[in-house]
Amino acid sequence: MIIQLKNLINKILLKFGYRISKSNNTNELVKLYKYKDYNEYKETQIFYNKKKINHVWADEFTLGKISDFIKKNINKDNIKGICHGSRNGFEQKFFNENILNSKIIGTDISETAINYKDSVIWDFHKVKDEWVNYYDFVYSNSLDQSFDPKTALTSWIGQINKDGYVIIEHTDQHSVMASGKMDPFGVEPNFFPYLISEWFGHMITLKIIKSIKPNKSNAPVWLFILKKV
Repeated sequence: MIIQLKNLINKILLKFGYRISKSNNTNELVKLYKYKDYNEYKETQIFYNKKKINHVWADEFTLGKISDFIKKNINKDNIKGICHGSRNGFEQKFFNENILNSKIIGTDISETAINYKDSVIWDFHKVKDEWVNYYDFVYSNSLDQSFDPKTALTSWIGQINKDGYVIIEHTDQHSVMASGKMDPFGVEPNFFPYLISEWFGHMITLKIIKSIKPNKSNAPVWLFILKKV
């Protein structure tokens, strides 16, 4: 009965990007759900992509801050960017409309990507040769959907040119208590910089911008901005 009630409540909460999770009483700082194999991971991500296809996690306020950062720090015309895990294409649409003369695309592992402008079907862990050292920025709020976040971030860092940035949007909904089969990777926001440092050391510099997320009751949001050294 309790499980059925939890599933019913989660069904409602998922429409708003939330779900019930166990309280994090273990003092874990990082958590990674283990799938039995890659096929289970892919099938799970495609299932939830379709379930949440009309839901938008990103918000214009946060994306506006990112747009301002990009325009201030990337001094060139024809800015090229890529948004990983963009589902219904909201992020690249916003950036293309707010950064003049830009060409921003989005990726998603689900075949639903073909239904949205400037979206391509792609597993964001994988390296695509024509994307290496090509982009001025990479943005994602979907690192929590990674089964191997270090590999994913390594791929993203490889996609930016020498003056480019990787921008990761992170909230409490990307933390340990929110991780599970749907979102396998969870890390506490205050620990994430140390994890990035452990993974990449002196290969990157890290800047952190803290803000709020108006579409989630002004919940705190951290923008982790990585740049190649």
